[in-house]
Amino acid sequence: MTQAEFDPVLRTLLNAIEPHVVFDGWSQVAFDAAVADAGLTAEAARAVCPRGAIDLAVAYHRAGDARMVERMAAADLSQMRYSEKVAHAIWLRLEDADREIVRRGTTLFALPHHAAEGSGLIWGTADAIWNALGDTSDDVNWYSKRVTLSAVYGSVVLYWLGDETYGEATKEFIDRRIADVMRFEKVKASVRKNPAFRPLVAGLDRLLGGIKAPKAAVRDDLPGRWVE
Repeated sequence: MTQAEFDPVLRTLLNAIEPHVVFDGWSQVAFDAAVADAGLTAEAARAVCPRGAIDLAVAYHRAGDARMVERMAAADLSQMRYSEKVAHAIWLRLEDADREIVRRGTTLFALPHHAAEGSGLIWGTADAIWNALGDTSDDVNWYSKRVTLSAVYGSVVLYWLGDETYGEATKEFIDRRIADVMRFEKVKASVRKNPAFRPLVAGLDRLLGGIKAPKAAVRDDLPGRWVE
């Protein structure tokens, strides 16, 4: 979460709106009810949430990312393979989330005018997972890892929303999706080793060599930039 999202007024509003989201979604009705329940003025609420409920929906998602990172830091992952760590992180992200609130958020961010922001939030979750796992890539792999994990996480969320097995089916689905990615990576590795593809691979490496991960000092949540 950003520093602004630790604002106590925002936290109060976020806690107040959650019971209303279940019934009214991330809507103006739910936002107004949260403001009333929190005993705030409309002006004070809008000062931290200029867009109303949409800002709280974003804060709710990022708070979930922050909790996941905290739980990953506290967990003993030393005996897990890397793919198992990724799968565990995805499950930690969903395990303590309110499914109905997430369902309402999924509906909100499926709207055309909010879809880009929703995609950015999923990207942020993938980024948080890789950073928590100590990812040190600084080239095109920085992007490919996050693109791939964003796709996996997005599909897992949709599966989880319909899971009636108390999470067991979702865990199996996560494992299957991670296994699919690992198989794809093995295919990529075999192509790179094949002499017939070396000229093509070398050309792609030169083309992609100018892509660098965004530097922390100038990072603004965009997916990166080209460098000379």
